[in-house]
Amino acid sequence: MLRAGAFAALATLVAAPAMAAPHRDPSGTWLTQDGKARIRVEKCGPQEKNLCGYAVWLKVPNNDEGKPRVDFRNPDPKKRARASLGHQLILGLKLNEDARYEGKIYNAEDGKFYDVTVWSEEPEELTVKGCLIAFLCQSQSWKRVNDMAPGQLAGPTNSPTGPRADAEWAPKPATAAANGPTATGTAGPAPAGKPAPKPAAPKAAQPAE
Repeated sequence: MLRAGAFAALATLVAAPAMAAPHRDPSGTWLTQDGKARIRVEKCGPQEKNLCGYAVWLKVPNNDEGKPRVDFRNPDPKKRARASLGHQLILGLKLNEDARYEGKIYNAEDGKFYDVTVWSEEPEELTVKGCLIAFLCQSQSWKRVNDMAPGQLAGPTNSPTGPRADAEWAPKPATAAANGPTATGTAGPAPAGKPAPKPAAPKAAQPAE
């Protein structure tokens, strides 16, 4: 009977669906599997529901001539002169039904775009699965980094010391409140003031008697 009970318990465990590991927020800075780059991943887009990523550090930032590397293989001629350091490569991924982010990733090494799925099940690890075609996919494991490497961009995205977002994913500037509050307390144009009065014309000097 004990043996039968053990077999029954084992069968129940085998038949039970595996519990999926919780998916974590993938935001942060990650070292790529080959160690060539650090990628800052952050929320972007309308209401910050998308996921973008930028190359904030390169192991080899300069070319053979000692000049900063540029994105010369980009299919967009307007982007071929942009610096490789700071360029956007994760292009507004969307959350899918499996709670993973999917969309397009740009590879500056060959100037091509690939389908990609990104998720994090461990706090220090990011899984990046790229697919050239449906049956040709490869996964990488990126490691979280919390330090600052020499030459790493540390500023906010689109700031002078930060990475640069593509136009469609650039952070929208905050609405300036310099115009002052309206009567309801919301920002609005300041009421026009009255024009300053013109100075009175000087009186003509009276002739001496």
